[in-house]
Amino acid sequence: MTVTENPPTPRSPGRTPPAARAARKPRGEGQWAVGHREPLNPNERMKKDDGGLNVRHRVETIYAHRGFASIDPQDLRGRLRWWGLYTQRKPGIDGGRTAVLEPHELEDEYFMLRVRIDGGQLSVAQLRTIASISRRFGRDTADITDRQNIQLHWVRIEDVPTIWQELEAVGLSTTEACGDTPRVILGSAVAGVAEAEVIDPTEAIDEINERFIGDPSLANLPRKFKSSISWLPDTPYESNDIALLGVIHPDHGPGFDLWVGGGLSTNPRLAERLGAWVPLHEVAEVWLGVVQIFRDYGYRRLRNRARLKFLMADWGPEKFRQILETEYLKRPLIDGPAPELPERPIDHVGVHKQWDGKFYVGAAPIAGRVSGTLLDSIAAHAEAAGSDRVRLTPYQKFIVCDVDHDRVETLVRALRSEDLEVTPSAWRRGTMACTGIEFCKLAIVETKARAAELITHLESRLADFDVDISIHLNGCPNACARTQVADIGLKGQLVPGPEGELVEGFQIHLGGGLGLAAGQTAGFGRKVRGLKTTAAELPSYVERIARRYLAERTSRDESFAVWVSRADEDSLK
Repeated sequence: MTVTENPPTPRSPGRTPPAARAARKPRGEGQWAVGHREPLNPNERMKKDDGGLNVRHRVETIYAHRGFASIDPQDLRGRLRWWGLYTQRKPGIDGGRTAVLEPHELEDEYFMLRVRIDGGQLSVAQLRTIASISRRFGRDTADITDRQNIQLHWVRIEDVPTIWQELEAVGLSTTEACGDTPRVILGSAVAGVAEAEVIDPTEAIDEINERFIGDPSLANLPRKFKSSISWLPDTPYESNDIALLGVIHPDHGPGFDLWVGGGLSTNPRLAERLGAWVPLHEVAEVWLGVVQIFRDYGYRRLRNRARLKFLMADWGPEKFRQILETEYLKRPLIDGPAPELPERPIDHVGVHKQWDGKFYVGAAPIAGRVSGTLLDSIAAHAEAAGSDRVRLTPYQKFIVCDVDHDRVETLVRALRSEDLEVTPSAWRRGTMACTGIEFCKLAIVETKARAAELITHLESRLADFDVDISIHLNGCPNACARTQVADIGLKGQLVPGPEGELVEGFQIHLGGGLGLAAGQTAGFGRKVRGLKTTAAELPSYVERIARRYLAERTSRDESFAVWVSRADEDSLK
């Protein structure tokens, strides 16, 4: 099935009589494939007026020369996202005004810029380029995100063409890093080096990038589209629109198990298996078919129902697979077995042996917050250790690959001198945070600084805590930090303070998890009625519940999530 990016505009000679309006076909969900082609919300009208990819020309020829004030509002708050650009939050606007002010009142004349890093794979030269851009154009800011991107801040529109040129000169880009597009593809941070990996899917990720990223026919999706392609279960694959996960078929050998329809935010849903086995050479074709289904059948009427997970909820995996096979692939897929899953998530922090006898070294910044200067230091330490490969993980960590045994300890010491721990505490290792109110227009509370304060408190008070535990802080309900699937998920909101005034705080989810073996707790965290904390009381709350877990667990093998599932509510407060 072929559907053009922008449908033809119907003639509107005048006001339609009531009887004619009543006789019209119902608008339905705005699905292109069933004839609902007229844009049904402002976002869809914006995309019909002009494709998001086209804004680059205006940036290079107009906006970069005339400045922020010259940017068309539809480009500013819409199409620039197709090139990784969001306006950042104006300093000094508190969280109580986030949902009250208009976009132009919230935004500063600077941008957050996401650098697309599919599979999290970087060369030393690429990392140095990002570091240089951060220092010269981004006030030395940088965050490692949980999508394996690097996000910069304080970027001026005048500098964007130069930034693009410098990134593209080393094989990087910001193309479709945001917007209603196929965004960065998650991959194993140790693809190609892990001892346990049977197939390295990097060639499939590269093929998708080369063939489909920046393709106008795929650049007008109902909403964002998130992908994960990995042999190892070391990405949050269940929260993606599509995931392909390594599995060995008893007759056909190694390939990938196909999952579709995951997504978190305010209506969380885990991806479902389609029961199909996909060989490596067909991964890009199957990925394309799923994206095209989303483009053609995805819901475009209501923005808050436009993610693929809503279509999957209505169709179910059997119908989705049938449509994929009959209308897009034109052939049946091979039935396949479920993959083997680990007992706990894999983040690759520490020193690990590669298949070739060398080692990779994974280190933990605090909640992903780094800087251009620090990224440059990481590049220098990697190069000194004989490495030209640095990887970013979906847990806001980084890895240096290809280190000879006799250089490992030197690298570990060098990273520790930068406050980058290779053997971090459970608290530093398990804590992630979204951008938060410092830069994000949607945020209600601060996150990065709160995460640092929390880690400092817990490392002081519970230094010998002996369990891996995940703590995810999010500045709003949108779950960019995957709050619903953390051991302790913290959703930012305003809560009553000591004197009854509204202050920064968090709603608390407990016991969530992803990608876990049978017998382990996987799914969304438990919400206890009324369980909230102020930001000031957060460290004390986490310390209290951690101590209760230690006191009440049946053995050292009982995970925090399993304890939460059986604990009474008083123990969780």
